Amino acid sequence: MKKLTISIFVLASMLIFTFAMLAQDAKPRASLKAAAMQRLGKDTDITVDYSRPGVKGRKIWGGLEPYGMHPGNKYSKNNPFPWRAGANENTTITFSKAVLIEGKELAAGKYGIHMVPSEKDWVIIFSKNNSSWGSFAYNEKEDALRVTVTPVASAHQEWLIYGFENLAGTSATAFLRWEKLKVPFKVQSTD
Repeated sequence: MKKLTISIFVLASMLIFTFAMLAQDAKPRASLKAAAMQRLGKDTDITVDYSRPGVKGRKIWGGLEPYGMHPGNKYSKNNPFPWRAGANENTTITFSKAVLIEGKELAAGKYGIHMVPSEKDWVIIFSKNNSSWGSFAYNEKEDALRVTVTPVASAHQEWLIYGFENLAGTSATAFLRWEKLKVPFKVQSTD
């Protein structure tokens, strides 16, 4: 009887722990998941998967997100790293076919997006590593492409958003908007 009581106690404890973990996972994150998709040409699909942090009254550019590389920390083994271009896991962009980004060729595939902001020009990095948590493990050797773009002033955007504009059949301007800044980059299908 004593063994049966202990077994029931252990089973009940495991069930309570499992339900507690599931309840924790069910709680929404502060930066919710989102996606933006656009088709160019006949069949070139572009999908950006990201999480949307909020401004929440904070100074973002040159504040929460410093200009240049982030200083190293305990997660990056004190190595400087770029911004993850979103929140939580890596922001990723998937191209179903090869494309031109700002006139430079990029093969079909899924890439992690990282950015190095500055007051004038931004570097957008397309990394072959698309599965890291954020940019802490960023390694320049995994870069597939880097382009430099110029951000533009924009109306206040509380929640970070990716989108597409200037649609022209086989090309579009992809963009990130957050706070009072828009970071555009031109994408063109090779169809």
